[in-house]
Formats: sequence, structure tokens, C-alpha cells
Amino acid sequence: MEAQNQTFGPTSPAVSSPPPPSAPPTIPQSFLKTKKKLILVFLALILLAGLAFLSKNFLLQRTIGRAPTTITYWGLFEPEAVFQQVIADYEKEHPEVKINYSQENLRDYRERLQAALTRQKTSTKSSEAGVTPRQSPDIFRIHQTWIPMLADYLSPMPASVYDAASFEQAFYASAKESLRWQSQYLGIPLEVDGLALYYNEDLFKAAGKVPPQTWGELKKTACQLTVRDSQGKIRTAGIAMGTTNNVDHWSDILGLMMLQNGVDPANPAACSQESGAAVGSEQVCLGRDALIFYTIFATDQACQDEEVNVGAVWDQFMPTSTYAFSTGMVAMYFGPSWRAFEIKELNPNLNFKVIAVPQLEGKKIAWSSYWVEAVSKSSASQTQAWEFLKYLSSEKVMQKLYQTESVQRGSFGEPYSRVGMADLLKDQPFVSAFIEQAPYAQTWYLCSRTSDNGINDKIIKYYEDAVNAVHKGQNPLSVLTTTTQGVNQVLQQYGLLR
Repeated sequence: MEAQNQTFGPTSPAVSSPPPPSAPPTIPQSFLKTKKKLILVFLALILLAGLAFLSKNFLLQRTIGRAPTTITYWGLFEPEAVFQQVIADYEKEHPEVKINYSQENLRDYRERLQAALTRQKTSTKSSEAGVTPRQSPDIFRIHQTWIPMLADYLSPMPASVYDAASFEQAFYASAKESLRWQSQYLGIPLEVDGLALYYNEDLFKAAGKVPPQTWGELKKTACQLTVRDSQGKIRTAGIAMGTTNNVDHWSDILGLMMLQNGVDPANPAACSQESGAAVGSEQVCLGRDALIFYTIFATDQACQDEEVNVGAVWDQFMPTSTYAFSTGMVAMYFGPSWRAFEIKELNPNLNFKVIAVPQLEGKKIAWSSYWVEAVSKSSASQTQAWEFLKYLSSEKVMQKLYQTESVQRGSFGEPYSRVGMADLLKDQPFVSAFIEQAPYAQTWYLCSRTSDNGINDKIIKYYEDAVNAVHKGQNPLSVLTTTTQGVNQVLQQYGLLR
């Protein structure tokens, strides 16, 4: 009998054996490479963030432990309040720099500036011997015509601020002509200015006249608007021109006329032979002609060609031209933009307008005379100084300065020096004429009110003698021969004699 299998408990159903485990899924190699790259990128970002954090703290510690670089800035016409906000904004963005601005007096300014720069230059050379440099300006304002006098003290503008192409694109041609020295630019203009024609609108309306656009029109209008009393004394002058003692900016006016007439102001006595059937063989002396035209307004021959109001339209006994115009004693007057403030202060009720200067036929030429910012070649902080000037000359900051100046002055600020900002002032009644003329404005060393006791003042003195000699009856061409000799001596002194 076969033995039966016995079990304790209930009978269990049959259980099948589990299948063998399957192989793990294969991960694509491309996925592994991507994951590895992501991990490396993540680690790199962490490393860079750490380095940036450490660098920032390192620089912060260095800044905290070191006094900021101080830039001394000598200005002239703008009080500290004008620059206060833009300087504060700059210092906030550049805590490593501190700007100390001071408004200097124009009296003896050029001499004081040059003395300070000389001390700075000497101190820099002697610094190894332990000489402590006396405080001198790192940035300072100079007239655009002062470059020949101060070139040895001026730092060339770095290309990182403006290269030649960008500078010439940003600013008017007068800056290129006067600030370029030995192929390098030595200053940045924050303004433009020069000469414009002011006219009394009430006098013009009463006489039914329109503002002149040419010198011929100006002469005729001046004769028609001149009024004399019963003794022949001038009560209302047609224009303030012809003399030196009481015509403000007379040298600028004469300089403008010389340039418009094609005269080289360094050689105003030059003449050329012009031949032709109509004129025979005559000398053409353009400098002589310009001098005669300027002086004739203060002579009895002023209006002979006009056949009206024969006699002078201005004389040496009139008040200074700015005062005379302000008080309604003269119908037309030449002056820079800033004279509008003085005129308004003297007579708030005067109704006047400002237009572009008259022209001769042919090429347009206006007069340029303005101030620019420069950097000392001996400054230990030239890089920081130029960076600050780059900031000041930006469109955004120029607009801020103009707005602040307008509030301070009660009318308008310094006309913009940047070509691209011209449209912003095209409707400003006292500034638009200067902006209109800026593209064709030129200058020479006959700029008044620079108080430089140097190149301008010395050359102006020779031209002053010429004007006064003509009024004494001397021959204009002989007078200009003497002028040329004196001017050449001055030019030679500053290395400008060609």
C-alpha cells in the first residue's frame, strides 16, 4: 500500500515559482552627458557667485578703509548750487570719488590758474623728495581761445571719454577748431555763446521796420532809426557801433566783420591786386574795408549813402552800449546770450528780441566765444577727472544743469554745446539765435571779457589803437600795418606765428 503524504492543517493550493528578475532599464548616454553638463554649469555658477561675493566684499573693505579720491573743480560763472545736485548724483554712483567745486572770480583768474598749475607741475616732479603738493585744481574752466597759453598744462582727452570722431560728431565745429592741439583735444565745452543782434521791438514797430539780415540792411535801418534833438545831439542811436570806449564787445564785432570779409586777423593789412575792365588795376584791402565800415557808424559819413538822417548814428559820448540799449537809447546792439540777464535786470519792461548776426553775400559766418572744461596734466586723478567731465557733458546731465541754471537765473541756462540738443532750445527767445548760429560760428583772439591779460587782451589792444587812430584821421591801411606788426609779436610769443 503506497504511503500518502500527510500534512497538518488545511490543504494549500499549488504555488508556481516566480519568474527570474528582469534586467534594469538602460539609461541613454545622451541623458547622462546632459545631466553631467548641468551639474558642472550649476557648480560653476555657485563658484562665480562666491567669487563675486568675495570680490565685492574685498573691494568694499578696501573702499571703506581708504579715503575717496578728491577732485578739485574750479568753475567761474556758476555758483555751487548749480552743480550741487549733479555732483551728489555722481558721488552716489561713484562713492570712491568726491568732487569739490568752487566758484572762482574772473579777476586775475588766468594768472592765478596758471600759477596754481605751475605749482602742481613742480610739486609732482618733486614729490619723490617729500614735497607735499599744494592744492590745485584737477578740473577747471578756461576760455576756448586760451589753449595756446595753457597747452603745456592740459591733459589730452582720453579716447575712452571721446575719441576724435565721436567728439567731432557730438560738438560744434568751433570746438574742433579751437580745442584741438597737436592732434589731441584738450577740453570739453558745456555751452556755446558768441554774438547775436539785439533789437528794440517797440522802436522797430513804431518806425515800421523789420530786423536786418545783411550789413547793408543794418546800416540803412540804423540811419533811419537814429533820432537827434534840435542841437544835433543823438537822442536815440540806430546802433551801438564805431567806437571802443563805450561799445561793449566791440572787438568781437570787429573780429566777426573781419572773418566775414575774408580777412586773416593776423594780417589785416594784407592787400591783393584785382584787375579787370570794370576796376582797372586796384588794390583790394579787405581788412581796411572792414575797419572803415566799423568806424563809419561814429562819423558824419555814416548815412551819406543812405540819403537820410545825415550824420553819425553813434558817438563816444553815448553811455555804454549795454546800458544804452537797456534804457531805450539805442535800437540795435550786439552782445552774447548772458547780456540778456543784465538787460532784463536794468529794465524788466524793455521789449526786445535776439536774432542772428547780419551776413555778407556768400558763406555764413557767426562769432564764437565761450568757456570749456579742462583737466590738469599734472593731476594725480586725471582718469577720474575726465570720467566726471564725460558725465557732465552727457545730454541727460546737461539738461539738468540747464534747468537748475534757469531757476537760478530766472530765465534760461547756458546754451547747449551738443549738436544733437539743438532742437530743445529752438523756441527759447533769448537762446535760439545762438543755437542757430552755432554750426557756422568761428572765433579768433579778439574775444572780449576773458580778462586773460594774455593773448586776447594784448591783441585787442593793438586793434583798439587802430580804431582810435582812424577816428583821429590817420590812414586806415597804415594803421593796420602797425596792427599787423603788433599782433604778430603776440602770436609769436604763444608759438602761433605762421
